[in-house]
Amino acid sequence: MNGKNPSASKTILTDIVLPPDTNYHGTIFGGNVMAYIDKVASIAAMRHARTMVVTASSDSLDFISPIKTGEAICLEGYVSFTKNTSMEVYVKVEAEDLLTGEKRLTATSYLTFVALDEDGKPTPAPPVLPESEEEKWQYEGAKERHEQRKKRRQQRKERQKIEEAAAKKTTEL
Repeated sequence: MNGKNPSASKTILTDIVLPPDTNYHGTIFGGNVMAYIDKVASIAAMRHARTMVVTASSDSLDFISPIKTGEAICLEGYVSFTKNTSMEVYVKVEAEDLLTGEKRLTATSYLTFVALDEDGKPTPAPPVLPESEEEKWQYEGAKERHEQRKKRRQQRKERQKIEEAAAKKTTEL
């Protein structure tokens, strides 16, 4: 399977933040930002794999600064790493003052998607061939993030066994 550059999956979305999108602080609801991130990341993953995809995890979402009513929300995402059937997608969120053109970083996020075949089963995703310095930095860091995801998955399985055992004990009483 031939590799692909992150630029092949690059996805950009820009929208204006209006009063119904905001909370009582006059800033965009965090849940709206999360929905935008998932949408951009889904498109990037589908562009990379050219298959259907499913969100497997949202590894992190770091809010850095708020986006205010009247500003534009600008998202950019691309596939930064693949491992067999999974793809890590990096999404950067910026606010833009539409009157001055000033932009500032407002959030970053990493999500994991799984490529699916026609039957909804996991299928291999093409490897990533990073080009720019940023893409190389994301790619190198992805190996550690992948290990952290594996560790969290194992911890979740262990916790689930404990919870199931506790629930069974409660039922027996």
